[in-house]
Amino acid sequence: MRKRSITGRIPSYLPGLLLLCLISCNKNIAVIESPGTTVTTTAEQTIIPDQVPTYPHRIGPNDVALFGQYGYGTWYYGSGVPHQKRVDLMPSNYSGNSVTNAALLANFFAISDIHITDKESPAQAIYYGYKWGIISGYSPAMLYSTHMLDAAVHTINRLHKTKPFDFGLSLGDALNSAQYNELKWFVDVMDGKVINPDSGEKDDPNPGPNNDYQDEFKAEGIDPSLKWYQTLGNHDHFWMGMFPPDQYVKDKMIGNTVMNLGNIFTDPSGISSRGYYMGVINGKTPNGEIVGAGPVGNFTTPPVVAPDLNRRFITRNDFMDAFVKSTSSPAGHGFTAATAASGFASYAFEPRSDLPLKVIVLDNTNRDDRTITDGYGKGSLDKERYDWLINELDKGQAEGKLMIIAAHIPIKVVLQQTLIGESMKWSASSYKSEDGMLVKLHTYPNLILWVSGHRHLSVVTPQKSPDPSRPELGFWEVETPSLREFPQQFRGFRITRNSDETISIFATDVDPIAKEGSLVAKARSYAVAANQLFNIEQDPMPSGVANAELVLQLSSEMRAKLANLGTPIK
Repeated sequence: MRKRSITGRIPSYLPGLLLLCLISCNKNIAVIESPGTTVTTTAEQTIIPDQVPTYPHRIGPNDVALFGQYGYGTWYYGSGVPHQKRVDLMPSNYSGNSVTNAALLANFFAISDIHITDKESPAQAIYYGYKWGIISGYSPAMLYSTHMLDAAVHTINRLHKTKPFDFGLSLGDALNSAQYNELKWFVDVMDGKVINPDSGEKDDPNPGPNNDYQDEFKAEGIDPSLKWYQTLGNHDHFWMGMFPPDQYVKDKMIGNTVMNLGNIFTDPSGISSRGYYMGVINGKTPNGEIVGAGPVGNFTTPPVVAPDLNRRFITRNDFMDAFVKSTSSPAGHGFTAATAASGFASYAFEPRSDLPLKVIVLDNTNRDDRTITDGYGKGSLDKERYDWLINELDKGQAEGKLMIIAAHIPIKVVLQQTLIGESMKWSASSYKSEDGMLVKLHTYPNLILWVSGHRHLSVVTPQKSPDPSRPELGFWEVETPSLREFPQQFRGFRITRNSDETISIFATDVDPIAKEGSLVAKARSYAVAANQLFNIEQDPMPSGVANAELVLQLSSEMRAKLANLGTPIK
């Protein structure tokens, strides 16, 4: 199979031809593919990273110019991953072998963890990434976060023209470090505005338009007929998703000296610790070289950058207000001027008048009160949000509506026994624990699905009914991967009514279209290389793709209500 990469392995017999192609073909801003290119999902083909040299690595994730020489960042198209039929929530004697999908009830998409990143900000955590192995701190894919989001939007629009979506969900962590310019870039990409992904001084590492990560481009924008809704993530209102910023961090965001931090993971002082300059990307360099990073003792004076007031920290209120002012559909994307003023980021909506379906968008991030002792990146509900959620579930159940919960952080998933895995648990400060939440959620037979992001994985978790005689009390949990880091996918969801009165939820991973020679293709290559160099194992291996048909039992009341609904599947 053919290797694909902008910076990947160059065949020894074609270096000149390939170089000519890169120079002449790399004229893309956010143009994704040639006219007529077929849109495929991972059910048809998957992206498989090539094998890499034996560890330890001879280069680091910041040695972008050497990726091709050492074999990093190349990939090929592998076979598609068919939808695995999952009947975990059904009675033990259920097989569903002769069951057919009778009618389509709903079709929607979910994007998550885009992490739009101001790579030239003096208040990112780049040193933690390339020196301490924390990919959220640094990845070369961060140079192209706006381009990858635009590619996803383009792909969503193409799919929408073929099989229209009823709605879309953006599941949080739209931003990387809660900066105003990151927020503006995200909203402007979704709205189809001109994007200038540069901050501080205007840089142009490759002279000319539309040929590097710093150039302005016109975003496509989500199809005006397609409504999308926004969820709040921990990175959307905390510094690096981990801390409410103190005044030092806020000053560094808009200042001209690179932030000095210690080991915030082990030092009890947290963001008050000192010892290392975090570094920035030199936006004048074609490969985004890191400067101003390292132990403070290595510098005679603090490293400096061009300041930019648009890097200012935003609150959850500011975050919501930007969506209220967005020009795409629907107005507010779930938020209103009143909720933006209050900071209450949970809401519910019903996407179609002809279908009894309710989507409950839940803010389950920590509050900003600076009293949390076990980390701000964990799931949490206070009493206000818990009571609101239960009220919405009670109403949806009483009104006979299928219900979906959309929240940034998943609930009670299988965790890796690592420091990072432990950090994915819900906070001890939560009004209800994960176990306590599940006990309550299992009392709603109409709750069918919990969708989330946060972990950057494509994992599917069955939340089984505690009562085997009532399988309808179980629900499925589906996680959506990150658009910034490999595999850089979003999810498509189709809900069908089946011939035996069950329903199926088809969850499908989708790769954004990336024309060869484009900046989006380069972003993909960088994400593959970062995945290899940080030695991150996908779940599932090797592609991170988990396509599934998730079967559910409905209550007798809902079976009767849905009996004649939906578009027949031929």
